[in-house]
Amino acid sequence: MTAPRRPDGPGAKAAAAEALARELAPDLSAVIITHYPDAETLDTFRPGEADLAAVAAVNRAVAAAMAEEGVEVLVQVADRASFRRWMDGRPDTPANRLAWRRRDGLLRGAAALAALGLDPRKAGPREAPPAGGASLSPAERLMRAFAGEDDRAFRLMAERLLAEGRQGVLALAVRKVADRYGEEAADDLDLELLQIAEGAAVGPSGWAELVALPVALPPGALPDAASLGGSLLASGLLGEALEVRFLPEWRSPDSFGEIEATALRRALASLAEGREPAELPPADPASLQERGFGVLLGLQVDWALPSWEELAANGLPPAPEGDDADGPEEETPEEMAFRTGFDRWRMAVSEAVEGCVPLALVPPSEVVAEIDDFIGEAGIDTGGIEEIRDFVETARREVPDEEVVCRPEVVGEALEITLYTRAGRFLDSLTLSRDQMPVPAEEMPRLLEAFVPMVRDAPGR
Repeated sequence: MTAPRRPDGPGAKAAAAEALARELAPDLSAVIITHYPDAETLDTFRPGEADLAAVAAVNRAVAAAMAEEGVEVLVQVADRASFRRWMDGRPDTPANRLAWRRRDGLLRGAAALAALGLDPRKAGPREAPPAGGASLSPAERLMRAFAGEDDRAFRLMAERLLAEGRQGVLALAVRKVADRYGEEAADDLDLELLQIAEGAAVGPSGWAELVALPVALPPGALPDAASLGGSLLASGLLGEALEVRFLPEWRSPDSFGEIEATALRRALASLAEGREPAELPPADPASLQERGFGVLLGLQVDWALPSWEELAANGLPPAPEGDDADGPEEETPEEMAFRTGFDRWRMAVSEAVEGCVPLALVPPSEVVAEIDDFIGEAGIDTGGIEEIRDFVETARREVPDEEVVCRPEVVGEALEITLYTRAGRFLDSLTLSRDQMPVPAEEMPRLLEAFVPMVRDAPGR
């Protein structure tokens, strides 16, 4: 007869930890587990914790459960010297002890599981269960997961398709959603795919995201992109948990309005590996001067990825509260401090370089919207622009594998907009009267360039 588990024994602790891990897994994309190589190291990090075998058993149970649930498992090997440097000058509190992160040698994938004594073959991501049956096409399964609001299955499928670079499948899923649920739902899917592509378990911390800083540029010479990005980093606004590495050259807003999800994921991988992203190349200075907006692109490395010990002690971080009947969600002290500091930095930039206005630090998928908001706040009615944006997006969906360009022509007080593929194929045209535009027809191309490339003549002629 098998002896019952002691409620405080290693087996019971591991079983309880495994159950909690499975409960938390649906809300996690990655987790850090701290591996203690010996009892002395364990006691340094967790004074009074003497049972190294029990801690190791918990780590194995948690890692196995998380990996099975599709969560990326990362392992940091505890280092006493690094930990003491971290704690030097900080209050000796449980929160500060748990916040230590090893910024070199983070293990992932098979190496992470092997370090804990698990089968490295379990490191691969779990395949999402087929939505609606295995006989359906990948695009159909993705559409059904999206429409069925099964966020976990949807993200797993989207991640796999992004990793495999299957943009054609993603585009087909968007078209299927448009046909079945309407253009607004298709736009939502397109945006969600971009948002998923912007971040991944890459980089030295185990998680990194692309970040962009759109800037309203002054007339004349462009500000130095590297100096502008460096001044934001030097301001200390980002804190210890976030590390941003800006590229030293300006990017065009057009690049962000047109990029596909798989290309965005490739750009993320390039930056994480220290390479220039071919998908988001530096912009021609003359085009930026004509446009009036430029974008700084960077990699944001997140050193605050949750550790298992933090999750076990505190649970999941509180989710942001949505709007309620009493008004918009309340700003946290951290958000208020960042906003106030960012506004001060932005004002200093504008004073140092007249006419230069940094907008906000946003994901690439929000660059165009951020510029539109700035234009609106500057007193320009964007109603006509939104009509043109919808017109352009409809054309893009008709030719998902080709670049769409716009040829504007002023006819009296009206503006005629003709869309072509870059290769010269005519797509559609639209004429706007003066009362349909927020500014005179001659000024419209400057606004439209934020989301569609302009051409002087019809391509191919």
